[in-house]
Amino acid sequence: MENILGLLRIHVKRGVNLAIRDTSSSDPYIVFYSGKQNMIMFMFVWVLKLKTRVIKHSINPEWNDELTLSVTDPNLTVKLTVYDKDLFSADDKMGEAEFSIAPYLEAIKLRHKLEGQLPNGTIIMKVQPTRQNCLSEESHILLNQGKLVQNMFLRLQHVECGEVELQLEWIDVPGSKGF
Repeated sequence: MENILGLLRIHVKRGVNLAIRDTSSSDPYIVFYSGKQNMIMFMFVWVLKLKTRVIKHSINPEWNDELTLSVTDPNLTVKLTVYDKDLFSADDKMGEAEFSIAPYLEAIKLRHKLEGQLPNGTIIMKVQPTRQNCLSEESHILLNQGKLVQNMFLRLQHVECGEVELQLEWIDVPGSKGF
């Protein structure tokens, strides 16, 4: 517990225009992997896996699932893969995306410095889509009812179409090393 910085709650809101992998629809679910880069081998080692529930017969699923990751590394990268659940064969991939939590953690540090001075709804930071991230539009990190949240739409890669909407929320853990 001494190495934990805090908890990252990922609110998996919905998928938009996901790929069809069955006859006329899909049965999507998302698997999240968090990991860190192995500097010796210059590769990512995925160490934790979390999963949403399956939504039957939908290419526009509404999950509204909440998943929580322990964060021990401020340079954490989170990868997600969307799958189509199949009963009699291996599940089909429907795309993947990844994001870094580094900009979000920068905003948390800034918020701690300005504690009590910011009104609800204040945008702390904007993250622009680039070739290095999977954002499909500008992502806002804002103060919402005393909590710092980041809303994001991620464009799925290695697939013909699809986006996933997420919201990140930081949870301080008493006794953690924090920032």
